[in-house]
Amino acid sequence: MLPKKDWSSQSRSALIAIEIRAILAQLPGWKLRDGALEKNYPFANYHETMAFVNAVAFIAHTQDHHPDLSVHYNHCIVRLSTHDVGGISATDIDCAARIDALLAAP
Repeated sequence: MLPKKDWSSQSRSALIAIEIRAILAQLPGWKLRDGALEKNYPFANYHETMAFVNAVAFIAHTQDHHPDLSVHYNHCIVRLSTHDVGGISATDIDCAARIDALLAAP
């Protein structure tokens, strides 16, 4: 498990395009879309989707960073950006990695 990081006390800034492209190469399935990181997570049914959404909500709360979620019957689209810096920050990258870790094989 990744150690908790208190992003509320960190000075944040938007990453530049070359940094974002390099990071995306390390985050399978994540895409840059309309100024945010976005990934679609497919599931077998609504129950699995909602379990994932609740786990993402827990991560968001503990990290003090809240993604936009589009919840559907068998998938959830997660969008990350840092509104106060007007772009993608290290906070978004950290949250993306934590969300991916939810579904990583043991």
